[in-house]
Amino acid sequence: MHHHNHQHGHDHSHHDHARSGNKKGLAIALIITLGIMILEFVGGLLTNSLALLSDSGHMLSDASALLLSLVALWFAARPSSPNKTYGFYRFEILAALLNGVALFVIAGFIVWEAIQRFDDPPAVASGSMMLIAAIGLLANLLSAWFLMRMGDVKNNVNLRSAYLHVIGDALGSVGAIVAGILMITFGWYIADPMISILVSILILKSAWRIIQNTVHILMEGAPAAINPDEVTKSLLSIPGVTGIHDLHIWTITSNFDSLSCHLVVKDDVTGFEILQQAIDLLESRFHIEHSTIQIENSAITHKENKV
Repeated sequence: MHHHNHQHGHDHSHHDHARSGNKKGLAIALIITLGIMILEFVGGLLTNSLALLSDSGHMLSDASALLLSLVALWFAARPSSPNKTYGFYRFEILAALLNGVALFVIAGFIVWEAIQRFDDPPAVASGSMMLIAAIGLLANLLSAWFLMRMGDVKNNVNLRSAYLHVIGDALGSVGAIVAGILMITFGWYIADPMISILVSILILKSAWRIIQNTVHILMEGAPAAINPDEVTKSLLSIPGVTGIHDLHIWTITSNFDSLSCHLVVKDDVTGFEILQQAIDLLESRFHIEHSTIQIENSAITHKENKV
């Protein structure tokens, strides 16, 4: 049993390492985003450019998304309490969900605004708009780089939602630059709303994926990387195991999966050896470090279960 505790200790240091990287990446991205937001806001007031003012609004939403992700990380690190037995890990998933919904709303708003502009596209001060959009683009790419470099964008859904905000913003800046070029060269002021719509559709696509993922986790769905049938097969292959029921696999937060089940064993074997084998198997094959397994023999009967 002592060996198992050691495993847990090791695992947590790994979690903490990833978490501090995530925190640093988010903090740097937040500082960059706030700086650019102020630049664009002041620039918009000075050049009287609506495009810049609205982009600084977009940056504000970005900054709040990054801040929300940071707060979620801080919350997740808080210890569990008697009435919050899992601690605050789930807060990260809630933050990701809120970010996804916010992206959806912003993208919808941009599309709406763009449609209004189709009939009579306003003239835009293209030169200064492109310059500041270029600065915005560089800043976003820098933020995205820090998030990728320090944080776990691939596996942490909270960090990924923040990252998508930044990438969505970078796309917006690219769009603004392309639109600026078209406006300067051909006087096509309609390029502005058209490109806005394209960018919004890309943002909507990634936002939808994040909303789907987070809702799946909040509904206690099985983690995407784990096939419950495979888990059942492997547990049944342990010598002495005759049945398995009540198997549940769910995600607490990114990279933290949980499992509970009842294993039925032959009456003449000792359950503890089988239990240790099952714990080791789940850890080595499926990377599930948080498992609760109830060992039973033919003497145990249950009422029919609801789930």
